Amino acid sequence: MAAAAERGGSPSLSAGEEEPPLGLDSLVEEAAAAAASAGFRLTAVRREPAVRLQHGVSGLEPLAWSEDHRVSVSTARSIAVLEQLSDIHSGGQEMVIHRTAVPAPSAACLLKVGPKKEVAECKEKFASSVDPTVSQTFMLDRVFNPEGKSLPPMRGFKYSSWSPLGCDANGRCLLAALTMDNRLTIHANLNRLQWVQLVDLTEIYGERLYEASYKLSKADTPRGELGDFSEFQRRHSMQTPVRMEWSGICTTQQVKHNNECRDVGSVLLAVLFENSNIAVWQFQLPFLGKESITSCNTIESGINSPSVLSWWEYEHNNRKMSGLIVGSAFGPVKILPVNLKAVKGYFTLRQPIVLWQEMDQLPVHSIKCIPLYHPYQKCSCSLVVAARGAYVFWCLLLISKAGLNVHNSHVTGLHSLPIVSMTADKQNGTVYTCSSDGKVRQLIPIFTDVALKFEHQLIKLSEVFGSVRTHGIAVSPCGAYLAVITTEGMTNGLHPVNKNYQVQFVTLKTFEEAAAQLLESSVQNLFRQVDLTDLVRWKILKDKHIPQFLQEALDKKIESCGSTYFWRFKLFLLRILYQSMQKAPSEVMWRPSHEDAKILISDSPGMGSTEDDQEEGTSKQASKQSLCDTGKGMDIDDTAEDSLPQSSDIGGREPMEEKLLEVQAQIEAVEMHLTREHMKRVLGEVYLHTWITENTSIPTRGVCDFLMSDDGYDDRTARVLIGHILKKMNKQTFPEHCSLCKEILPFTDRKQAVCSNGHIWLRCFLTYQSCQSLVYRRCLLHDSIARHPTPEDPEWIKRLLQGPCTFCDSPVF
Repeated sequence: MAAAAERGGSPSLSAGEEEPPLGLDSLVEEAAAAAASAGFRLTAVRREPAVRLQHGVSGLEPLAWSEDHRVSVSTARSIAVLEQLSDIHSGGQEMVIHRTAVPAPSAACLLKVGPKKEVAECKEKFASSVDPTVSQTFMLDRVFNPEGKSLPPMRGFKYSSWSPLGCDANGRCLLAALTMDNRLTIHANLNRLQWVQLVDLTEIYGERLYEASYKLSKADTPRGELGDFSEFQRRHSMQTPVRMEWSGICTTQQVKHNNECRDVGSVLLAVLFENSNIAVWQFQLPFLGKESITSCNTIESGINSPSVLSWWEYEHNNRKMSGLIVGSAFGPVKILPVNLKAVKGYFTLRQPIVLWQEMDQLPVHSIKCIPLYHPYQKCSCSLVVAARGAYVFWCLLLISKAGLNVHNSHVTGLHSLPIVSMTADKQNGTVYTCSSDGKVRQLIPIFTDVALKFEHQLIKLSEVFGSVRTHGIAVSPCGAYLAVITTEGMTNGLHPVNKNYQVQFVTLKTFEEAAAQLLESSVQNLFRQVDLTDLVRWKILKDKHIPQFLQEALDKKIESCGSTYFWRFKLFLLRILYQSMQKAPSEVMWRPSHEDAKILISDSPGMGSTEDDQEEGTSKQASKQSLCDTGKGMDIDDTAEDSLPQSSDIGGREPMEEKLLEVQAQIEAVEMHLTREHMKRVLGEVYLHTWITENTSIPTRGVCDFLMSDDGYDDRTARVLIGHILKKMNKQTFPEHCSLCKEILPFTDRKQAVCSNGHIWLRCFLTYQSCQSLVYRRCLLHDSIARHPTPEDPEWIKRLLQGPCTFCDSPVF
C-alpha cells in the first residue's frame, strides 16, 4: 500500500510554529490570543449545578461522557455516574442530573498465574529470597500483592469506557470498568437505579490462559516453570490491563438451524495489556452476560511499554477499514490491523501503519480518532490526535489514487504544563485539551490544499469558576457542554488545606446554535440530543417564551416534511413553555406547615382563647403569610409579569389562566397528532403480519374506531389502511376483557381502559394493549407506560415493544 508521509519533525520544531520558553504562561497566552481570528471566539458560561464528589478522583482520564448522556467519574471508591435529563415536569432552570454509582469490589483481584497452592509457595519463596532484586521487586509490586498487607489497599478505578448506544438490553450503553487492582468488568444499568455486573473479563481471560498453559498459540515453546521469577512476572504482565476501548457496532451473519442467515449486531472490546498484547473480545448484542461472548483473539502489537489504545475506523467509498491505534510511553504511535471475521462491509489493513516512530521519551497520554470530510480532496478522511506531554500530535489519513496518504505534525504552544486530559467533539472535529492549572484549549481543524492546520483558543476556567485546578474534561455527544473535574486552586499563593472534588459544566454553544442544530439534525431523536435540548430548555425557562424565529422555522419544517421528529420537538417546546408559566410555590412542598400547628394549639381548650382571639390570630397569620409569599415570590412574579400581559388586581389571573389553557390545548393537539401517527404504524404492522382473521392481542378494532371517531380527522392513508384491515378481520372485533370481572374493555381513551364495573387499566403506548398486571415499564421522563413482552408475543410485537417513547424519544425501563 502506497504511503506518502509529511513529517513535521520533532514537537519543538513544528511547521510554522515556535516553541515558547517553558514557564512563561503569560507570553504563551498572549501569543495564542493574538493568533486567533476575530470570528473565532467562544464564550464559556457556567451551568449549574456543580456536583460534589464523595471521594477523590483516581486513574488517568477519570472523566468520560457516553452517547446516552451519562458522565462517568472514576474515584477512589466507586464510579460516580451522572445522567443528564431534559426534564419536562420541572420549572427549575438548573440542569437536571440523575446520580448513581458503580461501587468498587470489596475483595482484591488476584490474577490467575497457576494452581493456588503452587502460587502461594512461589510468593513465599520470592518474599524470603536472599536476592534483593527479587524480594524487593516482589514486595513493592502491587500487581503481585494487591491486598497490600502493610501497604494501603488498592481500591478505586483506573479507567472507564462507554460502549456505543444500543448494546445493553434496554438499547443503552454498557460501562467497562478497570479497577486499580486490574479487575476488568462490564456493567449495565438495567433498572435505572442499580448497576449490575454482567461479566468479569479478567477472570475469564485468566482461565483461558491457564488452559492454554500461558501460550498464545500452539506453536509457542514452553517458557519455564512458575518458580522462575521472570516467568512469574511474564504471566502477570500478560493479564494486567492498561486500557480498554469499544469499537462501533458492526453486523455479523449468523446461520440458523434451517440454514438461513440472519444479521446479528455485535461489538468489539479491545484490551491492551502490559506486555503489549491486545485481546479483542467480540460480543453479541444485546449483551446479557457470559453467554453473549462470541470470541476472544489476542494480537501481538510489538510496542514497548504501551500506554494508550484507541479504535481506528475509516470509511471510503462505502467500504470500511478498522484497526487499533496504540501509543507508547516512549513516544511511538502506530495502527495495527484487526482481522474482523464474518463482519459485513469491513476489510483489513495489509500491514501496520507507523504514525510516529521516534523514541523521543514523550509519553502518549490520550488518543482520539475523528472522521472528517476533506473539502479540497472531495473524500472522507480520518484525523488522529494524541496528547504527548504538553503537545498535541496529529495525523491526517486519507485514501487517494496513489494509496494511503499520511500527513503528521505537532501543535505546540498550547500549555506550559503537561496535558492531563483530552476530549474531542466528533461531529465537527473540535479537540479540547486541559492542563492541571485550569487552562483549557479549544483546537479547530482548518483544512488546507494538502493537509490541515489548527486554530486554537484559550478558555480560562478561572474566569468561570474562580481559581481552580483541573483533573479531567469531557465534551457532551453533541458538543453543547464541557464537563470539568475541579478542585480549589491557590489563594494568595497558598494551596488549599482540603481538596473538594467537583464536576462542573460550562456551555460551548449558544441557544441559537443549539436550536439550529436540532432543526437540521440527521439523527432526528430528541433523546440522543439531550445536551442541545437542555440549552433550549434553559433559554425558554429564563425568557418565559419561545423565540419567534424558532417557532417559524419549526412550522416550516413541519409543513415541508411532516416528520414526527419535528412534532415531538414542538411538543417539547410547548411543555417547557407551560412549565415556565407555572407559578413557583412559595414554600418547599415537603416541608411541614408550622402555621397550622399554631392554629391547632390556640384552639385547644387549655389555652383559654376566645373566638375573637382566634379570628384575630388567624387574620394576623394570614397577613403574615401573604407578606411572606409576596417576599419569596417577588422575583418570580416580576419576571413573569415582564413577559405576560399586564392586568388589574381583580382580573390579574385571567390572562395568565387563558394563556395556560391555550398552551395546554396546543399540547393536547400535538400529543393527539403523534398518537394517531403511531396508531397508523401499529395498524400497518398488524396488516403486514396477519394473513387471516386472527386475534393478535392488539385491540385492532378499537384503534380503528378511535382513529375514525373524530370527524375533523381526514387522513386518506389511514382510511385506506383501516378499510383493508376491517376487510381482513371479516366483521370480527376481538375485544379486550377485564381480568378481574371479565367485562369488555372499550377503547375510548388512548391512555387507559375502564370496564363497566369501574376497573381501570393503563394502556401501553407502544401497542395500545391494556396493561393488566402489576409490573410494567415506564419511559425515562415518566411520559408514558408500556407493558413487558411475553413469550407468547410474536416477533413483530416484540419489535414494537422495543421502541422508544412516542412523545419524547426516551428509552423505556
